[in-house]
Amino acid sequence: MEVGFAMCGSFCTFASAFSALEKVARVHNVIPIFSQASYTMDSRFGTAQEHILRVTEICGREPLHTVPQVEPIGPKKLLDALIIAPCTGNTLAKLAHGIADGPVTMAAKSHLRNGRPVIIAVSTNDGLAAAAENLGRLLSRKNYYFVPFGQDDPLKKPTSLVADFSKVLPTLEAALEGRQYQPILLR
Repeated sequence: MEVGFAMCGSFCTFASAFSALEKVARVHNVIPIFSQASYTMDSRFGTAQEHILRVTEICGREPLHTVPQVEPIGPKKLLDALIIAPCTGNTLAKLAHGIADGPVTMAAKSHLRNGRPVIIAVSTNDGLAAAAENLGRLLSRKNYYFVPFGQDDPLKKPTSLVADFSKVLPTLEAALEGRQYQPILLR
């Protein structure tokens, strides 16, 4: 199977995302994709160059990182599934409203034209606030599947949601069978 693994700029979850990527890459051929932020921004969680090198090492190829690089995904039917991990609130909003202005959202739009699964591993500080509407829109949309998620720190960040990245691979396998991995909500 050909699986796209797109990373958005929720840098605090990159360690978990890399672990999930390694598990997926052991089973499937992975085409990595970086958002503009992931490809260019340094953070306290590492430099962009360190992240690019790590993903290149895991996947055996450099990440796609421009709209022209990902646009052929749909017309050429390059992927069986697309994972977005982490998927930020910004990316959730764009997907929910059909905006394809960057490599990750264009990859999703292009891929969805073939009716194939997009797996979302959400990571957003406003998942139970401003991003909740967009989360709800995608939960009810065909071909979107969610990695189980829950509140990561209910007391200090009561509206924050994060996926359980250890469940990316089983969510992918279920999505390839046309079903949502359960339960979606973590306790």
